[in-house]
Amino acid sequence: MASVTRGSAASALRAPLDASAIRRDFPLLADNRGRLVYLDSAASAQRPRAVLQAMDEYYETAHANVHRGVYRLAEEATRRYEAARARVGRFVGAPAPEREIVFTKNVTEAINLVAHSLGDGLRPGDVVVLSEIEHHANLVPWLMLAERRGVELRYLPLAADYRLDLSRLEETVAGARLVAVTAASNVLGTLVDLPTVVQAAHDAGALVLVDGAQLVPHRRVDLGALGADFFGFTGHKMLGPTGIGVLWARAELLQSLPPFLGGGEMIFDVRVDGFTPNDAPWRFEAGTPPIAEAIGLAAAVDYLDALGMERVAAHEAALTTYALDQLAEHHGDVLRVLGPGPDPSGRLGVISFALAGIHPHDVAQVLDQHGVCVRAGHHCAKPLMRCLNLPATTRASLYLYNDESDVDALVRALDAVRALFA
Repeated sequence: MASVTRGSAASALRAPLDASAIRRDFPLLADNRGRLVYLDSAASAQRPRAVLQAMDEYYETAHANVHRGVYRLAEEATRRYEAARARVGRFVGAPAPEREIVFTKNVTEAINLVAHSLGDGLRPGDVVVLSEIEHHANLVPWLMLAERRGVELRYLPLAADYRLDLSRLEETVAGARLVAVTAASNVLGTLVDLPTVVQAAHDAGALVLVDGAQLVPHRRVDLGALGADFFGFTGHKMLGPTGIGVLWARAELLQSLPPFLGGGEMIFDVRVDGFTPNDAPWRFEAGTPPIAEAIGLAAAVDYLDALGMERVAAHEAALTTYALDQLAEHHGDVLRVLGPGPDPSGRLGVISFALAGIHPHDVAQVLDQHGVCVRAGHHCAKPLMRCLNLPATTRASLYLYNDESDVDALVRALDAVRALFA
Protein backbone atom coordinates (compact mmCIF):
# COMPACT_ATOMS: atom_id res chain seq x y z
CA MET A 1 0.00 0.00 0.00
CA ALA A 2 2.72 2.38 -1.04
CA SER A 3 0.38 5.24 -1.83
CA VAL A 4 -0.65 5.63 1.82
CA THR A 5 2.73 5.19 3.48
CA ARG A 6 4.88 7.43 1.29
CA GLY A 7 6.66 10.22 3.18
CA SER A 8 7.00 10.87 6.89
CA ALA A 9 4.25 9.99 9.32
CA ALA A 10 3.92 13.62 10.42
CA SER A 11 3.47 14.96 6.88
CA ALA A 12 1.02 12.17 6.08
CA LEU A 13 -1.16 13.16 9.02
CA ARG A 14 -1.24 16.80 7.89
CA ALA A 15 -1.81 16.17 4.19
CA PRO A 16 -5.33 15.71 2.83
CA LEU A 17 -6.20 12.36 1.35
CA ASP A 18 -5.59 11.86 -2.36
CA ALA A 19 -8.46 9.64 -3.42
CA SER A 20 -7.09 9.11 -6.93
CA ALA A 21 -3.84 7.76 -5.44
CA ILE A 22 -5.74 5.64 -2.94
CA ARG A 23 -7.78 4.05 -5.73
CA ARG A 24 -4.57 2.60 -7.14
CA ASP A 25 -4.40 0.40 -4.04
CA PHE A 26 -7.79 -1.14 -4.89
CA PRO A 27 -7.70 -3.60 -7.79
CA LEU A 28 -11.39 -3.18 -8.57
CA LEU A 29 -11.11 0.63 -8.68
CA ALA A 30 -7.62 1.06 -10.13
CA ASP A 31 -8.50 1.19 -13.84
CA ASN A 32 -9.64 4.72 -14.67
CA ARG A 33 -10.71 3.91 -18.23
CA GLY A 34 -14.50 4.11 -18.09
CA ARG A 35 -14.03 4.17 -14.33
CA LEU A 36 -16.58 2.59 -12.06
CA VAL A 37 -18.04 5.13 -9.63
CA TYR A 38 -18.60 3.11 -6.47
CA LEU A 39 -20.99 4.84 -4.07
CA ASP A 40 -22.21 1.89 -2.02
CA SER A 41 -19.60 1.55 0.72
CA ALA A 42 -22.27 1.74 3.43
CA ALA A 43 -23.32 -1.70 2.19
CA SER A 44 -19.81 -3.06 1.63
CA ALA A 45 -16.51 -1.31 1.04
CA GLN A 46 -13.93 -2.36 -1.52
CA ARG A 47 -10.70 -4.10 -0.44
CA PRO A 48 -7.18 -2.76 -0.89
CA ARG A 49 -4.51 -5.01 -2.30
CA ALA A 50 -2.82 -5.17 1.13
CA VAL A 51 -5.82 -7.03 2.57
CA LEU A 52 -5.98 -9.49 -0.31
CA GLN A 53 -2.25 -10.13 -0.09
CA ALA A 54 -2.32 -10.69 3.68
CA MET A 55 -4.96 -13.39 3.30
CA ASP A 56 -3.18 -15.00 0.35
CA GLU A 57 0.12 -14.99 2.23
CA TYR A 58 -1.48 -16.74 5.20
CA TYR A 59 -3.01 -19.45 3.00
CA GLU A 60 0.24 -19.92 1.10
CA THR A 61 2.61 -20.04 4.08
CA ALA A 62 0.89 -20.65 7.40
CA HIS A 63 -2.53 -22.25 7.05
CA ALA A 64 -3.53 -24.73 9.76
CA ASN A 65 -6.31 -24.93 12.30
CA VAL A 66 -5.74 -22.78 15.36
CA HIS A 67 -5.42 -23.52 19.09
CA ARG A 68 -5.45 -27.31 18.75
CA GLY A 69 -2.20 -28.34 17.11
CA VAL A 70 1.20 -28.42 18.79
CA TYR A 71 3.16 -28.63 15.55
CA ARG A 72 4.96 -25.55 14.32
CA LEU A 73 2.56 -24.65 11.49
CA ALA A 74 -0.49 -24.77 13.77
CA GLU A 75 1.30 -22.67 16.36
CA GLU A 76 2.14 -20.06 13.72
CA ALA A 77 -1.47 -19.95 12.52
CA THR A 78 -2.61 -19.52 16.13
CA ARG A 79 -0.08 -16.76 16.69
CA ARG A 80 -1.31 -14.83 13.65
CA TYR A 81 -4.96 -15.28 14.56
CA GLU A 82 -4.49 -14.08 18.13
CA ALA A 83 -2.25 -11.24 16.94
CA ALA A 84 -5.11 -10.16 14.66
CA ARG A 85 -7.46 -10.16 17.65
CA ALA A 86 -5.14 -7.89 19.60
CA ARG A 87 -4.52 -5.62 16.59
CA VAL A 88 -8.21 -5.12 15.87
CA GLY A 89 -8.89 -4.49 19.55
CA ARG A 90 -6.20 -1.81 19.76
CA PHE A 91 -7.67 -0.09 16.69
CA VAL A 92 -10.93 0.58 18.54
CA GLY A 93 -9.31 1.34 21.89
CA ALA A 94 -10.32 -1.86 23.69
CA PRO A 95 -8.77 -1.71 27.18
CA ALA A 96 -7.92 -5.45 27.17
CA PRO A 97 -8.12 -6.58 23.53
CA GLU A 98 -6.84 -10.13 24.10
CA ARG A 99 -9.77 -10.85 26.45
CA GLU A 100 -12.48 -8.54 25.11
CA ILE A 101 -12.58 -9.12 21.35
CA VAL A 102 -14.80 -11.91 20.01
CA PHE A 103 -14.67 -12.71 16.31
CA THR A 104 -18.09 -13.38 14.79
CA LYS A 105 -19.44 -13.77 11.27
CA ASN A 106 -20.67 -10.15 11.15
CA VAL A 107 -22.18 -7.52 13.42
CA THR A 108 -25.58 -9.19 13.04
CA GLU A 109 -24.20 -12.32 14.69
CA ALA A 110 -22.51 -10.20 17.35
CA ILE A 111 -25.83 -8.62 18.33
CA ASN A 112 -27.62 -11.97 18.23
CA LEU A 113 -24.94 -13.35 20.55
CA VAL A 114 -25.75 -10.70 23.14
CA ALA A 115 -29.50 -11.08 22.63
CA HIS A 116 -29.24 -14.79 23.40
CA SER A 117 -26.51 -14.90 26.03
CA LEU A 118 -27.68 -11.84 27.96
CA GLY A 119 -31.32 -12.06 26.93
CA ASP A 120 -31.90 -15.51 28.36
CA GLY A 121 -31.35 -13.95 31.78
CA LEU A 122 -34.15 -11.43 31.26
CA ARG A 123 -37.65 -11.95 32.60
CA PRO A 124 -41.13 -10.94 31.38
CA GLY A 125 -41.56 -7.21 31.83
CA ASP A 126 -37.84 -6.39 31.70
CA VAL A 127 -37.21 -3.44 29.37
CA VAL A 128 -34.91 -3.16 26.34
CA VAL A 129 -34.65 0.29 24.71
CA LEU A 130 -34.00 0.63 20.97
CA SER A 131 -34.44 3.46 18.46
CA GLU A 132 -36.52 4.02 15.35
CA ILE A 133 -33.44 4.37 13.14
CA GLU A 134 -31.99 0.92 13.77
CA HIS A 135 -30.89 -1.55 11.10
CA HIS A 136 -32.84 -4.80 11.25
CA ALA A 137 -29.71 -6.38 12.78
CA ASN A 138 -30.39 -4.38 15.93
CA LEU A 139 -34.14 -4.83 15.81
CA VAL A 140 -35.04 -8.40 14.91
CA PRO A 141 -32.93 -10.10 17.64
CA TRP A 142 -34.74 -8.03 20.27
CA LEU A 143 -38.15 -8.63 18.66
CA MET A 144 -37.36 -12.34 18.81
CA LEU A 145 -36.34 -11.93 22.45
CA ALA A 146 -39.60 -10.15 23.18
CA GLU A 147 -41.49 -13.11 21.74
CA ARG A 148 -39.32 -15.63 23.58
CA ARG A 149 -39.00 -13.97 26.98
CA GLY A 150 -41.82 -11.44 27.13
CA VAL A 151 -39.55 -8.41 27.51
CA GLU A 152 -40.88 -4.92 26.84
CA LEU A 153 -39.38 -2.92 23.97
CA ARG A 154 -39.27 0.88 24.04
CA TYR A 155 -38.04 3.16 21.26
CA LEU A 156 -36.20 6.45 21.07
CA PRO A 157 -38.06 8.33 18.30
CA LEU A 158 -36.82 10.08 15.18
CA ALA A 159 -36.98 13.88 15.33
CA ALA A 160 -37.92 16.22 12.49
CA ASP A 161 -34.26 17.09 11.90
CA TYR A 162 -33.44 13.40 11.22
CA ARG A 163 -31.69 13.01 14.57
CA LEU A 164 -32.79 10.97 17.54
CA ASP A 165 -35.21 12.81 19.78
CA LEU A 166 -33.57 12.57 23.22
CA SER A 167 -35.93 15.01 24.94
CA ARG A 168 -37.50 12.16 26.95
CA LEU A 169 -34.38 10.01 27.18
CA GLU A 170 -34.34 9.68 30.97
CA GLU A 171 -38.01 8.70 31.05
CA THR A 172 -37.52 6.16 28.24
CA VAL A 173 -34.56 4.40 29.83
CA ALA A 174 -35.98 4.40 33.37
CA GLY A 175 -36.06 0.83 34.64
CA ALA A 176 -34.42 -0.57 31.49
CA ARG A 177 -32.03 -3.52 31.62
CA LEU A 178 -30.40 -2.74 28.27
CA VAL A 179 -30.21 0.11 25.77
CA ALA A 180 -29.24 -1.05 22.25
CA VAL A 181 -28.63 1.74 19.78
CA THR A 182 -26.79 2.36 16.54
CA ALA A 183 -23.83 4.74 16.46
CA ALA A 184 -24.77 6.00 13.00
CA SER A 185 -27.76 5.44 10.74
CA ASN A 186 -27.08 3.45 7.58
CA VAL A 187 -29.95 5.34 5.92
CA LEU A 188 -29.73 8.92 7.16
CA GLY A 189 -26.05 9.21 7.99
CA THR A 190 -27.12 10.52 11.40
CA LEU A 191 -24.48 10.31 14.14
CA VAL A 192 -26.08 9.45 17.47
CA ASP A 193 -25.08 11.38 20.59
CA LEU A 194 -23.61 8.27 22.21
CA PRO A 195 -22.08 9.91 25.32
CA THR A 196 -25.50 11.28 26.31
CA VAL A 197 -27.25 7.96 25.69
CA VAL A 198 -24.58 5.94 27.51
CA GLN A 199 -24.62 8.24 30.53
CA ALA A 200 -28.40 8.22 30.81
CA ALA A 201 -28.54 4.44 30.43
CA HIS A 202 -25.91 3.85 33.09
CA ASP A 203 -27.58 6.33 35.42
CA ALA A 204 -30.72 4.20 35.07
CA GLY A 205 -28.77 1.01 35.82
CA ALA A 206 -28.95 -0.30 32.22
CA LEU A 207 -26.23 -1.87 30.12
CA VAL A 208 -25.50 -0.36 26.69
CA LEU A 209 -24.96 -2.11 23.37
CA VAL A 210 -23.78 -0.04 20.40
CA ASP A 211 -24.05 -1.11 16.76
CA GLY A 212 -20.89 0.45 15.37
CA ALA A 213 -21.04 -1.01 11.86
CA GLN A 214 -21.32 2.39 10.18
CA LEU A 215 -19.08 4.29 12.61
CA VAL A 216 -15.84 2.31 12.84
CA PRO A 217 -14.94 2.64 9.11
CA HIS A 218 -15.24 6.43 9.26
CA ARG A 219 -14.29 7.75 12.70
CA ARG A 220 -11.67 7.06 15.34
CA VAL A 221 -13.32 4.98 18.06
CA ASP A 222 -12.07 4.74 21.65
CA LEU A 223 -14.08 2.11 23.48
CA GLY A 224 -12.30 2.82 26.73
CA ALA A 225 -13.53 6.41 26.63
CA LEU A 226 -16.99 5.65 25.26
CA GLY A 227 -18.04 3.63 28.28
CA ALA A 228 -20.46 1.28 26.50
CA ASP A 229 -20.76 -2.33 27.65
CA PHE A 230 -21.08 -4.04 24.25
CA PHE A 231 -19.96 -2.77 20.84
CA GLY A 232 -20.24 -4.57 17.51
CA PHE A 233 -18.80 -3.84 14.08
CA THR A 234 -18.14 -5.67 10.85
CA GLY A 235 -15.10 -6.20 8.64
CA HIS A 236 -16.50 -5.78 5.16
CA LYS A 237 -17.57 -2.16 5.70
CA MET A 238 -14.05 -1.13 6.79
CA LEU A 239 -11.95 -2.49 3.88
CA GLY A 240 -11.77 -5.98 5.38
CA PRO A 241 -13.13 -9.29 4.10
CA THR A 242 -16.67 -10.55 4.30
CA GLY A 243 -17.51 -13.24 6.83
CA ILE A 244 -15.98 -11.59 9.87
CA GLY A 245 -17.41 -9.27 12.49
CA VAL A 246 -16.40 -8.23 15.98
CA LEU A 247 -18.11 -8.11 19.33
CA TRP A 248 -16.33 -6.16 22.03
CA ALA A 249 -17.54 -6.36 25.62
CA ARG A 250 -16.05 -5.48 28.97
CA ALA A 251 -13.90 -8.43 30.04
CA GLU A 252 -15.72 -9.13 33.30
CA LEU A 253 -19.10 -8.92 31.58
CA LEU A 254 -18.04 -11.19 28.73
CA GLN A 255 -16.71 -13.76 31.18
CA SER A 256 -20.04 -13.81 33.00
CA LEU A 257 -22.17 -14.58 29.93
CA PRO A 258 -23.10 -18.13 28.91
CA PRO A 259 -21.98 -19.39 25.48
CA PHE A 260 -24.06 -18.66 22.41
CA LEU A 261 -23.09 -21.67 20.24
CA GLY A 262 -21.90 -25.10 21.34
CA GLY A 263 -19.19 -27.33 19.90
CA GLY A 264 -15.46 -27.53 19.58
CA GLU A 265 -13.11 -24.84 20.86
CA MET A 266 -15.66 -23.17 23.14
CA ILE A 267 -15.28 -25.84 25.83
CA PHE A 268 -12.82 -26.49 28.62
CA ASP A 269 -14.22 -29.94 29.34
CA VAL A 270 -17.04 -32.17 28.09
CA ARG A 271 -18.66 -35.07 29.92
CA VAL A 272 -21.65 -37.21 29.07
CA ASP A 273 -23.57 -35.36 31.77
CA GLY A 274 -22.49 -31.81 30.93
CA PHE A 275 -19.70 -29.47 29.91
CA THR A 276 -17.52 -26.67 31.26
CA PRO A 277 -17.16 -23.67 28.91
CA ASN A 278 -13.84 -22.11 28.03
CA ASP A 279 -12.85 -18.65 29.18
CA ALA A 280 -13.87 -15.61 27.17
CA PRO A 281 -13.39 -14.77 24.37
CA TRP A 282 -12.96 -18.36 23.15
CA ARG A 283 -16.21 -19.58 24.75
CA PHE A 284 -18.00 -17.57 22.05
CA GLU A 285 -16.00 -18.90 19.09
CA ALA A 286 -17.36 -22.41 18.60
CA GLY A 287 -15.84 -24.40 15.76
CA THR A 288 -13.08 -23.36 13.38
CA PRO A 289 -13.00 -19.55 13.43
CA PRO A 290 -12.51 -17.18 10.44
CA ILE A 291 -8.72 -17.34 10.57
CA ALA A 292 -7.81 -15.84 7.19
CA GLU A 293 -10.58 -13.29 7.56
CA ALA A 294 -9.23 -12.14 10.93
CA ILE A 295 -5.79 -11.71 9.38
CA GLY A 296 -7.36 -9.77 6.51
CA LEU A 297 -9.23 -7.54 8.94
CA ALA A 298 -5.99 -6.80 10.80
CA ALA A 299 -4.44 -5.78 7.47
CA ALA A 300 -7.42 -3.48 6.83
CA VAL A 301 -6.87 -1.89 10.22
CA ASP A 302 -3.20 -1.35 9.38
CA TYR A 303 -4.24 0.32 6.11
CA LEU A 304 -6.68 2.64 7.84
CA ASP A 305 -4.15 3.53 10.51
CA ALA A 306 -1.56 4.32 7.85
CA LEU A 307 -4.01 6.75 6.28
CA GLY A 308 -5.03 8.19 9.63
CA MET A 309 -8.65 8.06 10.73
CA GLU A 310 -8.66 11.81 11.38
CA ARG A 311 -7.73 12.38 7.72
CA VAL A 312 -10.39 9.91 6.62
CA ALA A 313 -13.02 11.80 8.63
CA ALA A 314 -11.90 15.19 7.30
CA HIS A 315 -11.89 13.94 3.71
CA GLU A 316 -15.37 12.50 4.00
CA ALA A 317 -16.76 15.59 5.74
CA ALA A 318 -15.53 17.88 2.95
CA LEU A 319 -16.80 15.51 0.27
CA THR A 320 -20.19 15.18 1.95
CA THR A 321 -20.58 18.95 2.05
CA TYR A 322 -19.67 19.13 -1.63
CA ALA A 323 -22.14 16.38 -2.51
CA LEU A 324 -25.03 17.95 -0.60
CA ASP A 325 -24.30 21.34 -2.20
CA GLN A 326 -24.14 19.87 -5.72
CA LEU A 327 -27.31 17.85 -5.32
CA ALA A 328 -29.16 20.91 -4.04
CA GLU A 329 -27.80 23.15 -6.80
CA HIS A 330 -28.52 20.84 -9.72
CA HIS A 331 -31.52 18.81 -8.54
CA GLY A 332 -32.91 20.59 -5.51
CA ASP A 333 -36.17 21.33 -7.29
CA VAL A 334 -37.11 17.63 -7.33
CA LEU A 335 -34.68 15.89 -4.97
CA ARG A 336 -35.23 15.54 -1.23
CA VAL A 337 -32.29 14.51 0.95
CA LEU A 338 -33.25 12.41 3.96
CA GLY A 339 -30.76 13.23 6.68
CA PRO A 340 -29.11 16.01 8.68
CA GLY A 341 -27.27 18.93 7.14
CA PRO A 342 -23.56 18.86 6.30
CA ASP A 343 -22.23 19.53 9.81
CA PRO A 344 -19.65 16.69 10.20
CA SER A 345 -20.36 16.45 13.93
CA GLY A 346 -23.86 15.29 13.13
CA ARG A 347 -23.60 13.07 10.05
CA LEU A 348 -21.57 10.70 7.92
CA GLY A 349 -21.26 10.60 4.14
CA VAL A 350 -24.40 8.46 3.74
CA ILE A 351 -26.81 10.38 1.52
CA SER A 352 -30.29 8.96 1.02
CA PHE A 353 -32.61 10.83 -1.28
CA ALA A 354 -35.98 10.67 -2.97
CA LEU A 355 -36.45 11.94 -6.53
CA ALA A 356 -40.00 13.18 -7.04
CA GLY A 357 -42.14 10.85 -9.13
CA ILE A 358 -39.36 8.31 -9.80
CA HIS A 359 -39.01 5.04 -7.91
CA PRO A 360 -35.60 4.56 -6.23
CA HIS A 361 -35.08 1.25 -8.02
CA ASP A 362 -35.53 2.99 -11.38
CA VAL A 363 -33.09 5.69 -10.30
CA ALA A 364 -30.48 3.09 -9.33
CA GLN A 365 -30.86 1.14 -12.56
CA VAL A 366 -30.36 4.21 -14.74
CA LEU A 367 -27.40 5.33 -12.64
CA ASP A 368 -25.89 1.90 -13.15
CA GLN A 369 -26.09 2.40 -16.93
CA HIS A 370 -23.82 5.40 -16.39
CA GLY A 371 -21.35 3.45 -14.24
CA VAL A 372 -22.57 4.83 -10.90
CA CYS A 373 -23.22 2.23 -8.18
CA VAL A 374 -25.75 3.23 -5.52
CA ARG A 375 -28.15 1.30 -3.30
CA ALA A 376 -31.94 1.47 -3.59
CA GLY A 377 -34.48 -0.04 -1.22
CA HIS A 378 -35.43 0.04 2.44
CA HIS A 379 -31.79 -0.58 3.50
CA CYS A 380 -32.83 -3.14 6.13
CA ALA A 381 -34.57 -0.38 8.06
CA LYS A 382 -38.29 -0.81 7.41
CA PRO A 383 -39.47 0.83 10.66
CA LEU A 384 -37.45 3.92 9.72
CA MET A 385 -38.98 3.91 6.23
CA ARG A 386 -42.41 3.95 7.84
CA CYS A 387 -41.35 6.95 9.94
CA LEU A 388 -40.27 8.69 6.72
CA ASN A 389 -43.51 7.65 4.99
CA LEU A 390 -41.48 6.21 2.10
CA PRO A 391 -41.24 2.67 0.72
CA ALA A 392 -37.59 3.11 -0.21
CA THR A 393 -34.82 5.61 -0.94
CA THR A 394 -31.82 5.87 -3.21
CA ARG A 395 -28.61 5.93 -1.20
CA ALA A 396 -25.16 7.14 -2.23
CA SER A 397 -22.46 6.51 0.37
CA LEU A 398 -18.99 8.06 0.28
CA TYR A 399 -15.69 6.65 1.45
CA LEU A 400 -11.97 7.34 1.41
CA TYR A 401 -11.48 6.36 -2.27
CA ASN A 402 -14.21 8.72 -3.51
CA ASP A 403 -13.63 12.32 -4.56
CA GLU A 404 -15.45 15.23 -6.20
CA SER A 405 -15.29 13.58 -9.62
CA ASP A 406 -17.48 10.76 -8.24
CA VAL A 407 -20.01 13.28 -6.98
CA ASP A 408 -19.96 15.05 -10.34
CA ALA A 409 -20.61 11.73 -12.08
CA LEU A 410 -23.59 11.12 -9.80
CA VAL A 411 -25.01 14.58 -10.52
CA ARG A 412 -24.60 14.10 -14.29
CA ALA A 413 -26.19 10.66 -14.18
CA LEU A 414 -29.17 12.09 -12.30
CA ASP A 415 -29.62 14.45 -15.26
CA ALA A 416 -30.07 11.34 -17.41
CA VAL A 417 -32.54 9.89 -14.93
CA ARG A 418 -34.67 13.01 -15.04
CA ALA A 419 -34.50 13.24 -18.83
CA LEU A 420 -35.61 9.62 -19.21
CA PHE A 421 -38.60 10.00 -16.90
CA ALA A 422 -39.58 13.53 -17.93
